[in-house]
Amino acid sequence: MKLGIVGLPNVGKTTLFNALTGEKAATSAYAFTSVTPNVGIVQVPDERLDWLAAVYEPKKYTPATIEFVDIAGLAKGASRGEGLGNGFLAAIRQTDALLEVVRCFDNDGLFTEPMDAARDAEALELELILADIELMERRAERAKKAAKSGDKKVKQEAEFLERLIAHLSDGKPARAFDFQPEELALISDGGLLSIKPVIYAANLDEDGYAAKDQNPEFKALMALAEAQGAKVMPVCARLEADINDLPREEQKEFLEDLGIAERGLSQLVKCSYELLGYISFLTAGKDEVRAWTIRKGTKAPKAAGKIHSDLERGFIRAEIVAFSDLAACGSIASAKEKGLLRSEGKEYVMQDGDVTNIRFNV
Repeated sequence: MKLGIVGLPNVGKTTLFNALTGEKAATSAYAFTSVTPNVGIVQVPDERLDWLAAVYEPKKYTPATIEFVDIAGLAKGASRGEGLGNGFLAAIRQTDALLEVVRCFDNDGLFTEPMDAARDAEALELELILADIELMERRAERAKKAAKSGDKKVKQEAEFLERLIAHLSDGKPARAFDFQPEELALISDGGLLSIKPVIYAANLDEDGYAAKDQNPEFKALMALAEAQGAKVMPVCARLEADINDLPREEQKEFLEDLGIAERGLSQLVKCSYELLGYISFLTAGKDEVRAWTIRKGTKAPKAAGKIHSDLERGFIRAEIVAFSDLAACGSIASAKEKGLLRSEGKEYVMQDGDVTNIRFNV
């Protein structure tokens, strides 16, 4: 899973990227410092996996991960090639979802425009929509020409594209369009930008983060996200970067002193992981404790294939216990005694936190 960190210049994208990943990418008060995208891998926090590791003391501990890409700041007119326009849009096309950093802090010495979170969020959305309109208009033109042959399917495609273009032209992102399943198949090549799921990372200063519910910019961003079907997570990128510099044992104490229950970054990573409809099933043993990333709705044989293709090909059954049941019992043996270890067949739909052992024969 790859998430692109985007936003206007100097809003804290690379600071947040560094705090998320532990990298040391360059930051400055100049636009386009991150000309080449920075890439980093982040582990998904999972207390269930930590519990399993404490029980099994495995040789290897493998949590789920997310790849974050720090993309150069947006210049207005990017859809027309302004700034790093084409490169900016191409980098976004390679991602599964967007983490848009929006300024909810003031710094008169750095910005020429007054703070306006909703305006800034809409500026990026507009550039994605304009790029999508151009792309869909070219495609619609080709479909119209092909429809002259009388092909019913091509004619339906042309009509669908015209409806989508009209929707985009109203300033609405593709993710807000009411796609039919067959229409989604037509645009599954990944060309559309405004169809990508979005999390707005509301970047607040320390005082603003502590009183975020009273922050007018944060509330305006929340309202915009609700209208767009997007998510909002409050963060203080500078504070998170400072916490990263502390030894791990001091980080919790520092948060407690600030009255913060959980780091914004932990919430952000979890939210990113959930955004695309992913869940984790878990495997545990002396060799390895591991979280396996699958889509919601995945059946047991397909999930087994994530571990190894042989397990999917020779799938017999999955032995499963819900993590909550396992934690309550304390061990697999105890869960089995209480009838909580189940044998599931090929039609079983995997659930988040299923602790799983695959039986197979090849």
